[in-house]
Amino acid sequence: MPLPSKKSVNKNTAKEKSQNVSLKELAAHLGLSTTSLSIVLNDAPAASTIPQETKDRIFEAAEKYKYRPNYFARSLRAQRSFTFGVLVPELSDGYSAMVLNGVEAALSKEGFFYLTASHLHRDDLLEHHPKMLLERQVEGIIAVDTPIRFQTNLPVVSVSGHDKITGVTNVVLNHQHAAELGMGHLFTLGHRRIAFIKGQDFSSDTQIRWETIVRAANKRGIKIESALTAQLEGDIPSPEIGYIAAQKILAAKKPFTALFAFNDVSAIGAIRALQEIGLRVPEDVSVLGFDDVYGAAFHNPALTTIRQPLFEMGTLAAQTLLKRVANNQAKDDSEIPETLTVEPKLIVRQSTAPVKK
Repeated sequence: MPLPSKKSVNKNTAKEKSQNVSLKELAAHLGLSTTSLSIVLNDAPAASTIPQETKDRIFEAAEKYKYRPNYFARSLRAQRSFTFGVLVPELSDGYSAMVLNGVEAALSKEGFFYLTASHLHRDDLLEHHPKMLLERQVEGIIAVDTPIRFQTNLPVVSVSGHDKITGVTNVVLNHQHAAELGMGHLFTLGHRRIAFIKGQDFSSDTQIRWETIVRAANKRGIKIESALTAQLEGDIPSPEIGYIAAQKILAAKKPFTALFAFNDVSAIGAIRALQEIGLRVPEDVSVLGFDDVYGAAFHNPALTTIRQPLFEMGTLAAQTLLKRVANNQAKDDSEIPETLTVEPKLIVRQSTAPVKK
């Protein structure tokens, strides 16, 4: 089927101009099958078997004739939405944003879209948003640092989820290894009096991260003092909550040479509190963060942290959900992974140093 010439297109009505070239028309123009075009344009795994010259022809023609996929028609034909729902606490902190980047990278390659809903740790939104996503015919749900309080027959993947729930796959960090890396780093630098900032009660990782840190500290004979331990309070994604927690520790007027924070955001706030009373980081107090968000390397001093591979966790969650949806379509639910574990990495920068003698 030949495509309309530029001259004839100029004579079309405004309504006709707004119509996109179909995949079938584009395929006929190139003398290729619609399947080949679909594989290339969606960057499907099978695209690796198609010659680069053919790929270039397809992309060039798609751009020239302004081809746009008709996802609505695709959904009607397949009776599917090709859409996932993603639940997050909120979108302004580095943690959720980095996980979402990984989710989007994986889904875009497969022609899937996602709807994001932020619950802000509010009970009413934790109840309402899953219902809203299900009403919009999502094919699966990814819950990021979010408790599963809803029931569905759809596949669900939970990032940083630790509850064993039938039909839910948890993507989690190896927290014991993370605690060993963090405590081992500070111990090797000679730190024995260490302050700690714990996570908020509502965070999925708070309990397991604290339990593993306590084990790693006991293993090295490091005493954890209540006066040198503070818990984050409030749900604002700001360094302010770390600043307030550090102030509580400093108010106890007990000496310490290092501080292990729950995450990078709270570590940055803690550094501000230390500097305000004249303590230098890392000369007087070493500060260790957790997560390795984008801003950690550009803080002053650059933050030593335990890298949680957030982008990879988002990608793994999306890939797992895609696989589970495909299995559902094939009526095969024989393999539902209960837990997928990723490994942390110690990133040493300028906020930690050997203890002063």
